[in-house]
Amino acid sequence: MRGRVPVRMRVLAALKGGPDWDSITPAEVVETRAAQEKLRRSAFGTFITGRPDPGALGTEHTLAPAGRTLRVRVHRPVRGGSRLPLIVAFHGGGFISGTPEQDDWLLSHLAAECPAVVASVDYRLAPEHPIPAAVEDAHDAVPLLVARAGEWGADGTRLALLGSSAGATLAALTGFGTPELRTQVLINPQLDWTDGVFDYPSFTENADSPTATPANCRAVQRIALPAGYDARQISPMFHDDFTGGVPTLIQSAGLDPLEDQSSAYAARLRRAGVEVTLTRYAEATHGFLSMRGVIPAAGPARAEILDHLRSHLALRSGARR
Repeated sequence: MRGRVPVRMRVLAALKGGPDWDSITPAEVVETRAAQEKLRRSAFGTFITGRPDPGALGTEHTLAPAGRTLRVRVHRPVRGGSRLPLIVAFHGGGFISGTPEQDDWLLSHLAAECPAVVASVDYRLAPEHPIPAAVEDAHDAVPLLVARAGEWGADGTRLALLGSSAGATLAALTGFGTPELRTQVLINPQLDWTDGVFDYPSFTENADSPTATPANCRAVQRIALPAGYDARQISPMFHDDFTGGVPTLIQSAGLDPLEDQSSAYAARLRRAGVEVTLTRYAEATHGFLSMRGVIPAAGPARAEILDHLRSHLALRSGARR
C-alpha cells in the first residue's frame, strides 16, 4: 500500500466482508447490489455516506429518452434562486451497482452552497444492461436536462459535469462535444477500461486496498462489458482530441488501485492545453466521497469541489442576474 488506510475504514472493511469477486455470477451481482442498497438505507449506511445538507431539497423526476425512462434525483437550494448553474452528476459503482442517493451528502451540499441545481442520473446497470447502456443514458440525459433546466430555476448554459469512478467515465465521455459545458469534476476516476488498467503501478501497489480491489476490478470488466467489446470506446484515456477541453478538477485517492489513471489523464489534458487541477488525497480509498463517515479526506475534497465549481460557474461579467 502507498499509505495507511484510515482506522474507521479498516474497521468497516473487517466487519463488512464481501462477495467472492473472482467467481461472482451475474445473478449474484444483482443480489449483492440489493444488499448494498439495503445497507445504504440503514442507520449504519447513513453514518457511512453522511446526511444530506438541510439547505437543499431533493426531489425525484424522470427523463424519457427514446424507448426508456431514467430517474433523476434533483437537489435545489431551499432558499431558491434563478439562473442557477446546472451540475449533472453520475454516481460510481463500476457500471454494476450504485445509486444517486449514495452521493446525497456531496451533491446536496453543492446545491445549497454553490448554489446550484444538481441533477444526478440513475443510469442503467449491468448485468441487466451491459455497456454501452450507461454511456447512452448519460449522453441522452445531459441535453434533456439542459433543455429542462429552467423548470428548476437553472441556466442550462452554465453547465458542469461531475462523476466518481465509473461516473467519472460518463462525465468525461459526455463532456466531449457538449457546448454548454463550463467545467468538469472527476473523482477517483476510471478512465481506462482496457486490460491496460491492470498495468498501472498503483494497481499492484494498492492491491490490498479495501475498496476497488483487483478482484473487484476484474469482475467489473467481466460483468459490465460484453465479450469482444472494444473497451477503448468507453475509455476517455483513448479519446483522440482533447483540444478545447474545459477546466477540469481531478481528485485522486492515494490508496486507490486506479490512482495512476488520474495523473496519466491529467498529463494528456495538459498536453492539449487544457487547464487541469490534480489533487491527491493521500489517505483516501476508492469511493471516498461516498463514505464521509469513515474517510476524513472527504471533507476537504468536498470543499475543494465547491470552490472549483463556484469559480468556474460564476455569471460572466455583464450577464443579467
